[in-house]
Amino acid sequence: MLKKLSFVRLLVICSVWWTIPNPVLAQALLPHTLQLDTAKLEKQGLSLAQEAASLAQFQQYELALPRARLAVQLAPNNDRVWFLLGSIHMQTKDFTNALSALQRAQTLNPKNHQVQFALGSLHFQQEKYQTALTYYQAGLRLQPNDANGLFDLGNTYYMLNRYQDAIAQYRKSIAQNAKFWPAINNIGLVLYEQGDIQGAIKKWQESIAIDKRAAEPMLALAVANYIKGDRQQSIVMGEQALKIDARYGDLDFLKQNLWGQKLLGHAKQFLSLPRIQAALEAGNRQ
Repeated sequence: MLKKLSFVRLLVICSVWWTIPNPVLAQALLPHTLQLDTAKLEKQGLSLAQEAASLAQFQQYELALPRARLAVQLAPNNDRVWFLLGSIHMQTKDFTNALSALQRAQTLNPKNHQVQFALGSLHFQQEKYQTALTYYQAGLRLQPNDANGLFDLGNTYYMLNRYQDAIAQYRKSIAQNAKFWPAINNIGLVLYEQGDIQGAIKKWQESIAIDKRAAEPMLALAVANYIKGDRQQSIVMGEQALKIDARYGDLDFLKQNLWGQKLLGHAKQFLSLPRIQAALEAGNRQ
């Protein structure tokens, strides 16, 4: 399972207006100088950023982006505003502009661990795992106990086939948040690729015990049990998982959620079963 970026709340946009006085008859027209209040402009920029963040939370990126762009013009020295702009660019897959904005945020505040994590995520999404690793490690040096950062670092090790390092980071993440089932789930993904099917099953059972509507470990468990020969119960569980979230019936989506080659191969068999196909069709009609 992959992850996430946090945003801020709604405020209003303000405008700066000025008027030019009417000239007096037979009097020279004096030039009018606009006095800019930089503190006020920055405040307006932060308000605008908060509005952009609120829109981004509801995935209204086309509306959020111009507000975020204007916000960085009004508050160019605020790293959080640049972070927001970079995050929105990331959500729209505009990785070039995302990198530029996030690097600006990093320059303004090298100690903002969230910027380091965002840069890690940016490179992870582009499959530049070694670079992502560097940024996640930098973020964790600033915030060592961040459960999400530890999880993301574990995912990066996993994609580099450094399985033991991945499991170690997932366990550190769980130590910070015992109910963080995605990290438990991903230990199962690693174990399955290593051939430890029973160990993987145990982790997916633990994940479901934490969240009974977690579709991913539910489907993974169904696939693993089906391969082991528990056909009937596995199909029932698979149907339930796909009813919760039909996206897990798409092999590309499973790959994006870090399902490895062994599990993907077995999932392909499982998803081709007539009853599972019927469950997918029913889900798509909803």
